[in-house]
Amino acid sequence: MAPRILLVRHGQTEWSLSGRHTGRTDIPLTDEGRRTARLLADRLHGAPWNGLPGLEVRTSPLVRASETCDLTGFGDRAKPWDALMEWDYGAYEGLVPDEIAERERAAGRPEWNIWRDGVVGGESLAEVAARADEVVGWARSGERDVLVFAHGHFLRTLGARWLGLDPSFGASIRLDPASLSILAWAYGDPAVERWNDTGHLG
Repeated sequence: MAPRILLVRHGQTEWSLSGRHTGRTDIPLTDEGRRTARLLADRLHGAPWNGLPGLEVRTSPLVRASETCDLTGFGDRAKPWDALMEWDYGAYEGLVPDEIAERERAAGRPEWNIWRDGVVGGESLAEVAARADEVVGWARSGERDVLVFAHGHFLRTLGARWLGLDPSFGASIRLDPASLSILAWAYGDPAVERWNDTGHLG
């Protein structure tokens, strides 16, 4: 069996709701984030998923991801992994895009885009992609599917790298909180089987 990787973006937080860049700040889910994680649990533990027996499970150690993992019923099978942490946004941590754009304009860069221009004082996109490549290598290393709980920008980078594309392709594949995605294979090549699936949220 060619291994697949199932991706879950964590549920809503106060900062994701307001659009703030949340890298390493460790904030919990909102009540709505917990509710949607439980809805995803209902989906993954019912037919045809049936609790996904035999999967290897990893989670970002940040509480918004690990709490989503727990609430979906996989906490007892999951191992925390620092490679799954969100992009370190450095000086842009906690800022909304308009605030970052204002700083960038003041610095003479009027058309800032994180996927092209990166951040000040944090990780480069290449560094995020290197972590994503580590996760891809692990996912493909055995004859079993894997399930990971992580973060929006990191998982978008992971999607790009699974496909063998430049990590900046992540700009084109958005992810919503508590979404389910599956990276798999088609005709022997890496492919997207499912992306940003929120059908369980109604």
